[in-house]
Amino acid sequence: MSARPDLHAATTLVARTVEAVPDDRLDAPTPCPDYSVGDLLDHVAGLSTAFTWAARKEGLDRLSEPPAPGSRDNLVDDWRTVIPARLRDLATAWESPDAWDGMTQAGGVEMPGEVGGLVALNEVLVHGWDLAAATGQSYEPDAASLQSGLTFASQFDEGGSGEAFGPKVATPAGAPELQQLLAHNGRDIAWRP
Repeated sequence: MSARPDLHAATTLVARTVEAVPDDRLDAPTPCPDYSVGDLLDHVAGLSTAFTWAARKEGLDRLSEPPAPGSRDNLVDDWRTVIPARLRDLATAWESPDAWDGMTQAGGVEMPGEVGGLVALNEVLVHGWDLAAATGQSYEPDAASLQSGLTFASQFDEGGSGEAFGPKVATPAGAPELQQLLAHNGRDIAWRP
């Protein structure tokens, strides 16, 4: 495997995006079918915890089943503080070389640690864009995160990432890396609420 990505830049970007979500947008649609902004925030909170446990290889028995869908009803009152803290924990957990070794589990799927870290990065990058697009925020991931995410996501076939995100979206040749990453994950960069 090539150099392991540092998840801090991506999680910091998404944490800032979460903190800037206005209360009046919690019921707004997102690029995630059937997810409002509030539902997606709950999903980001859950995936942050799940992939932190996956990195630490603890609580894996709780990760042996697919997660329940995100729901705004599960958001805690101080979600603007809690979710960014969970994102920081996620990035810190994947700093350990042990996180990338051996086997781990998340979302009911057993996988090598090195794959788990890339799935975590992909989830953070794509769902961060989902939140930004749904709430009218700019979203500019760092080049290293984009390259790692795109290298991982480009392994998906024309069917895209399947149930995780959806079928691949056609993109023009030479499209920017963010657009390519989103397309591999079933997202159209032109999506608007």
